[in-house]
Amino acid sequence: MRLLHTSDWHIGRSLHGADLLREQEAVLGRLADVVVAESVDVVVVAGDVYDRAVPSADATGVLDRVLMRLRSAGATVVLTPGNHDSARRLAFGAGLMARSGVYVRAATAALDEPVLLGDEHGEVAVYGLPYLEPEIARHELDVPGARSHEAVLTEAMDRVRSDLFLRPGTRSVVLAHAFVGGGVPSESERDICVGGVDLVPAPVFDGVDYVALGHLHRPQTITPRLRYSGSPLAYSFGEVGQDKQVWLVDLDAGGLAGVRALPLPTPRRLTVLTGTLAELLADPAHAAVEEHFVSARLTDDVRPTDPMRRLQTRFPHCVHLEWTGGTRGGDGRSYQERMRGRSDLEVAGEFVAHVRGGIGISDGERELLVRALGAAAREELAG
Repeated sequence: MRLLHTSDWHIGRSLHGADLLREQEAVLGRLADVVVAESVDVVVVAGDVYDRAVPSADATGVLDRVLMRLRSAGATVVLTPGNHDSARRLAFGAGLMARSGVYVRAATAALDEPVLLGDEHGEVAVYGLPYLEPEIARHELDVPGARSHEAVLTEAMDRVRSDLFLRPGTRSVVLAHAFVGGGVPSESERDICVGGVDLVPAPVFDGVDYVALGHLHRPQTITPRLRYSGSPLAYSFGEVGQDKQVWLVDLDAGGLAGVRALPLPTPRRLTVLTGTLAELLADPAHAAVEEHFVSARLTDDVRPTDPMRRLQTRFPHCVHLEWTGGTRGGDGRSYQERMRGRSDLEVAGEFVAHVRGGIGISDGERELLVRALGAAAREELAG
């Protein structure tokens, strides 16, 4: 049996306010092509199908079309909710969808009830563990003392192993949404840590053939049978240059036979540009990234006027702007160093020019400042 391990689709997510639905549907739609090209039997989605508990109508439309394409390509689909999803909303119509080959495993009480699939070697049990929030899951699992992710997932896996014990010779796959020890996070994941209790040791998942992990957006291998597929798109500029992929997982008669990475296309790349506004607008070296999502870090000594609008004349998908200049001048000295030894009037005049984008104070304003500073000095002496 051949599985395609994916996770963290985050349908409906934006990038600094820029809608990503078009890019998401483009890359997720390509999974159907992979199903056909690689003869994939099962596509698994290990949590965070949507980016929010109440997805928009457009986001649900994307998921509907992607699932239709996967089923038309011939793959069974198994998905579970992550910490971004509402398990109850995601599970709406689960019974009806199961009849068409799309299995939503969202009920904590039923996490030890697998989707049973078959091939020439027998049965494969696919267990979908929904994201287990400890404070809620400990009551649903009737383990009131379990107050950490490790504790509730240990109970969940004990139940999975107990069910597997009753199915001798059955190969097994577990979908789980968690932060497993050894994983490397990215900027774009929502923190599920409360005092460090989010970390789950890898041995918690012992006893199954393959564990398809979700939550971390960087593809990575914890052990040969315990892996994160990562998100299909980069969702923060901290992921610039990160290659996105899915895992192609093969099971034979003995269990896990092999895993290999398949790269995913990048509909629109992310780029971080650094320089003055004039440099970014004029430098021909940036021609190749004009259609990328751009984060601009401006180094101008004085904050430019209307920089985002001006940047978007060249980079229409510039979505983030950071001004890093102003703290040091062209001579390398800090603002404090440049102001040292200057009079109060000079410091005030410099500040006004700074916030005006380089326009200094007028003679009338200077006279007003002189009077105000003099009055302040006299009041200080009198006090």
